[in-house]
Amino acid sequence: QVQLVESGGGLVQPGGSLKLSCATTRSLFTSTAMGWYRQAPGKQRELVAAITSGGRTFYADSAKGRFTISMTNAKNTVALQMNSLQPEDTAVYYCTLALGVIALPISESRWPYWGQGTQVTVST
Repeated sequence: QVQLVESGGGLVQPGGSLKLSCATTRSLFTSTAMGWYRQAPGKQRELVAAITSGGRTFYADSAKGRFTISMTNAKNTVALQMNSLQPEDTAVYYCTLALGVIALPISESRWPYWGQGTQVTVST
């Protein structure tokens, strides 16, 4: 069983930065993908960014130029650096993992492993 543990959420002012991290119990090997979804109150969950073990990345339009996803194979972690945060970025952020993925994006149904979520609040 794969476990994902997120950390790094919190409260930040508009324009500020946060870095989310996700540690997995599974070794990252060829054809593994990890991603970050978010869900704001009253909205559908959306894919924010994803990365494959081969280095391919995907960013939602809302994340391009502000967020950076990275994967450290040795530490079995994926991180999401979020800059220039705005109130509309407020959401619960979920780490997710899928196997056998080469190309991105993939549909939400293809991500079988999920973390518990971490709250990000952007507010004055």
